[in-house]
Amino acid sequence: MMNKVYTSAVVIIPPQESWASIQEIRKIYDRNVNRWMPHITLLYPFRPENEYMALEKKFSEVCKKIPAFEVTLQDFHYFNHGHQIFTLWLKPKPFDKIQDLQAKILKLIPDCNDVNNFKNGFNSHLSVGQIKGKNNLLEITKNLEGRWKIIKFFLSEIFFISREQNKTSRFEIKKRIQLRIE
Repeated sequence: MMNKVYTSAVVIIPPQESWASIQEIRKIYDRNVNRWMPHITLLYPFRPENEYMALEKKFSEVCKKIPAFEVTLQDFHYFNHGHQIFTLWLKPKPFDKIQDLQAKILKLIPDCNDVNNFKNGFNSHLSVGQIKGKNNLLEITKNLEGRWKIIKFFLSEIFFISREQNKTSRFEIKKRIQLRIE
């Protein structure tokens, strides 16, 4: 029987040299800043780490057919969770290429589709914080947009990440899966 766990995910991680401006925001607004690195979730929850070796080959075969591409983090958006609670996030572009990448890897493990089960389906995003109050959200967003320097990076690999089962553990990169470099 296949199982999925909340201590494991497949993600896009921007290169570390682009983290500073993202982390500056997350340190103020994101309660998960110490658990997750800056990331765009593709599959979560995912298989336990002891299944990574078996999955690596399948993922590599699919990913080597997907050309690497440039990702831009430019615009802030938000999810409204009701009760004046919002998640603020950066929208990665090109949206369609990330959607396509996610759809192709999801076919390998179709039951790891939790991120697709939202009302509007899979919506790629890089979370930067949780905000209470609509006026607060709008003010913070306007302030951030005024200072934001666009981040561009070349997406050439995706990552299997996992963490220990305890409350203070951090996600760590365990496997790198290469996309096709042209």
